[in-house]
Amino acid sequence: MKEIYAIIRINQVSDTKEALKTIGFPAVTVTPVMGRGKQKGLLDEITFQLSPETIKKAKQGGEMKYIPKRMLFIVVDDSAVPMVVETIIKVNQTGNIGDGRIFICPVEEAIRIRTGEKGAQALI
Repeated sequence: MKEIYAIIRINQVSDTKEALKTIGFPAVTVTPVMGRGKQKGLLDEITFQLSPETIKKAKQGGEMKYIPKRMLFIVVDDSAVPMVVETIIKVNQTGNIGDGRIFICPVEEAIRIRTGEKGAQALI
């Protein structure tokens, strides 16, 4: 089993969840995160109101401390990793800075609390 972490733009969450559901993976956890990549934040990424002081400071320095994104977590069987990763990329790749990152980590065990099912059975 693998856990896939995908950091994506906020406005892409719904499309990504729908695409994952379409390929048979409706279970996903989403959490708000703040961060920046090597570009040091993009003022254009912000879709909410900022104070005039913050905008002025960001424009002067050309960067922001952090930008809001969403992190998706999904645990899948090893054989499903390429399909899930390909789907996330297909939905989120614009070719512009800020498209996001995907990380894939091993999962030792999964246990469904309600039933005690383990391994792949806990994922279904």
